Amino acid sequence: MNNQRWLSISFLTFFFTWGVFLPYWTGWLTIEKGLSVKAASIIMGAGMIARSFSTFLVFPYLTARMSYVRVAQWTTLLSLLLAIIYIPDSPYIVLFIITVLFSAVYPIILPAVESGASVLMQKERIHYGKSRSFGSIGYTIALLLVGAATAVWNEQAILYMMIIGLALAALFFSRPAPAVLLVKPERTKAMAKTGVKDLFATKGFPVVILLAILLQGAHASYYNYGFIFLDDLNVNGFYIGIILNIAVLFEILFFTQADRLLSKMRISTMFLIAAIGSTVRWVLVFLFPIASVFIGTQLLHAASFGIAHYAFIQYISKQLPHSQIAAAQGFYAAFAMSLSTAILTFPAGFLYEISPGAAFLGMTVCSVPAIIIVMATRKRLNY
Repeated sequence: MNNQRWLSISFLTFFFTWGVFLPYWTGWLTIEKGLSVKAASIIMGAGMIARSFSTFLVFPYLTARMSYVRVAQWTTLLSLLLAIIYIPDSPYIVLFIITVLFSAVYPIILPAVESGASVLMQKERIHYGKSRSFGSIGYTIALLLVGAATAVWNEQAILYMMIIGLALAALFFSRPAPAVLLVKPERTKAMAKTGVKDLFATKGFPVVILLAILLQGAHASYYNYGFIFLDDLNVNGFYIGIILNIAVLFEILFFTQADRLLSKMRISTMFLIAAIGSTVRWVLVFLFPIASVFIGTQLLHAASFGIAHYAFIQYISKQLPHSQIAAAQGFYAAFAMSLSTAILTFPAGFLYEISPGAAFLGMTVCSVPAIIIVMATRKRLNY
């Protein structure tokens, strides 16, 4: 198996499980486990906080001692075991503990794969967008299968889909991998310069990571309450899966063309497009709380998520040395993909109980400042 294909399947297998976890887990806790939206939000918020600490602290620690592939192998197996523990009926405190542990371990797989992608971009000249589109395909498959399964059976199918997905991922990561990703990092002076202080000394990194944190955090309401929002609009479970898939389909189209369309575009321009797209998306959902408008705004996911993510990956692959990639990915996974979403989950849950649309409008508290920051810094920092 060549390196491009290995990376593509890595993204495919992980994002299949991500397509079960991200949009459905809060809904599964409320519908299958009988929790209120507020109680489920507390559990998921605590889980995301645990996720931010593990990806920020544990992931760099592991990658300093194991190869990226070995990290993916062990965290996938442990995640599978924790998912199985969900099967018996459990009281709230047990669900809380399991979710925090699962959220601390399972998301580490993502920065391991993304860091591997950055290394392969530098060493093997693979095309990131081409392989990352397979992740979106895996996400799409999960949404369709979960939507169909919950329509035929019930929400318990969500858990079993996660278990199956993790089992397949564990099987794949046990197979041969690119040699460059199997090398255990050496203890060199270069490796010592991967701390946060050195990372933030890199020109433009503080602004780029801040923009990533704001724009990825702005998806908190969508990830946690998109499924519930559509369910409250009396949309059939099968069609909810299809509707959520629209965003991923446009994400796939974006990533398949991203290397060709955006490889020469300025990082700041990408972030500006993402911020404007994000703002328009959440304002429309607030102003027109109907299924047809929600469907239309799904097209903007390619901008609000896709372009923002691609911009960050392009920045670290072009501007950072190999020795700093793991630290940058850990910081991104911890703060942009985890902590910002976790923090915003709590006020979003409060707003949702007042008015579902208000939870989405509240996300502009991140996207609008992102626009201002880009406009204020792009000339001075030339990024």
